[in-house]
Amino acid sequence: MAFLSEEAVGAPPRPISGLGYDASFVALATLFVGGLFVDGWAHNHGLVDQSFFTPWHAFFYGGFVLTALALLGAGLWNRHSGLPWTSVLPDGYGLALLGSAIFAAGGVGDLVWHTLFGIEEDFEALVSPTHLLLGIGMALVVSAPLRAAWRRPGSAGWRALAPALLSGTLLLSLFTFFMMFSHPLMSVIGGRLHHSFHNDVGQMAGVVSLMVTAALLMGLAFLLLQRWVLPAGALTLVWGVNTGAMAIVNWELPYAGLLLGAMLAAVVASDWLLVRAQALYPDLRGLRVFAFVAPALLFGAYFLALLQSEGTRWSIHLVGGAIFLPGVVGLLLSYLAWPPALPSPSPRQQRFSKPPR
Repeated sequence: MAFLSEEAVGAPPRPISGLGYDASFVALATLFVGGLFVDGWAHNHGLVDQSFFTPWHAFFYGGFVLTALALLGAGLWNRHSGLPWTSVLPDGYGLALLGSAIFAAGGVGDLVWHTLFGIEEDFEALVSPTHLLLGIGMALVVSAPLRAAWRRPGSAGWRALAPALLSGTLLLSLFTFFMMFSHPLMSVIGGRLHHSFHNDVGQMAGVVSLMVTAALLMGLAFLLLQRWVLPAGALTLVWGVNTGAMAIVNWELPYAGLLLGAMLAAVVASDWLLVRAQALYPDLRGLRVFAFVAPALLFGAYFLALLQSEGTRWSIHLVGGAIFLPGVVGLLLSYLAWPPALPSPSPRQQRFSKPPR
């Protein structure tokens, strides 16, 4: 004991936090979201029965248990380290604990719901009240590393941002999962063999669906860009993994690989465009171009691949609009993220300014 420093003798253990914990947690959160996609795949392929206790649910809820244990373990360790109860969770993870409680309540409710009303299938499984409650809880859990990085000063580069980018990918994948009926890799929007998009109502629903998907993709991208300059490859990670996950849920299509490959090529091109746009900061013209071109390029690649597979009954006018309008969505969202400068002082500033004393 004489050789130990005074600080080492009886020193409390070091609290758990930082990038290491973020990386570990996002790995467990990936298993959590992966379980959701496996369960969704089972629903889409008719591999569920009238029981709550299925292998797919075991994978799904097992992922939840792992993330919950990671939160509780970190909290107990940090309490043992001397932190007050109000600060035992790493910064950014408080809402994850709330999300775990919401998810647990939704899981119990889902068991009761299935017992009373049976197992949901197809579209109804996405809008079931208990499933939506599960989704809210999951979103709060998997977005914790993103919140932690957001609050951490000086984050830049892949080493600092990788857990946050993966967390954002999981959050985006949750959104597109619950909106899978609007994703072209799930519904094959405009496909010649998919009759639901042949009449006027189906065509309108198809175009609006592509606009919704564009809003989800661009919204998450703009959120990240509000906080960081993204390294090259970041958009490929976020959009690419999400696109691949959506393709896997509907992988029985004989040409799913062709559609996925075309869209991934568009994602890589959009990543290059984003890097060039960020190099022009603080000039926003590059970001405006990216905001329009990226979604138009993504769905343009989709329709090009669709024409090489099952084809489409949509006219060239309809296909052109279905490519153009998602670009408009992205461009308009860019003006919400980076609005034009206001005159100084603006009428709004004058209206809400404090009167002189």
